[in-house]
Formats: sequence, structure tokens, C-alpha cells
Amino acid sequence: QVQLVESGGDSVQPGGSLTLSCVVSGYTYTTYGMAWFRQAPGKEREGVAGIDDQGNTIYTDSVKGRFTNSKDNAKNILYLQMNRLKPEDPALYYCAATAHNLSPTIDPDYFRDWGQGTQVTVSS
Repeated sequence: QVQLVESGGDSVQPGGSLTLSCVVSGYTYTTYGMAWFRQAPGKEREGVAGIDDQGNTIYTDSVKGRFTNSKDNAKNILYLQMNRLKPEDPALYYCAATAHNLSPTIDPDYFRDWGQGTQVTVSS
């Protein structure tokens, strides 16, 4: 059974940093792509950052230069380093996995397996 478990969400001040982690277990594919999504209250789910098995990444425009997505293939852990957090970043952040591994993607239609989410709050 596939499990994705996120952690690392917290409340920080604007300009602060957080690192989210997502541990994957039970995945049947030896190579797979992953991504982070977020959803704020009253807003659509948004793809934030994607990564393929080779480490190639893709980001939504609003986080480019501030967020870094990385993956430890040996440990099956996905990370999202978030720097210079802004008031528009708070949301429930989810990780997701996909067998699609031709290129990094943040299209939710490619993802079948999802975590439960970890909450990020940005407040002064």
C-alpha cells in the first residue's frame, strides 16, 4: 500500500524559511516523479513544484527563486525548501507521486497517490 506522509509545516513570519518533507513507502515503481501542491481556503489546488527521477525540476512562477524541490531517491524522501515566505504562501501543502517520469510535472491529472498534507502558515 502506497503511503505519502508529509511533515515540516509550521507557522513562520514573512521572510522566514521552512523545509517540508514527504516520506514515500510502498510505491511499486522503482522510478517515479513527485510534486508538491498546495491549497488555501477558498482557492483552487495549485501545483507548486515537480521533480522527476533524474532530479529535473519545474516550479510555478510565484515560487521560482524562493522554493527548491529535491528528492533523496535512496531514502524515498521528497523535500521542499521554502525561503522568503510571503503572506500569499500559506496553505495546506501536499506531496504526490506519479509513475509518469518522462519530465517533471505539476499537472495534478498525472498524480494518483497523495499525502494528507501539512499546514504552512505565514503570519507576523
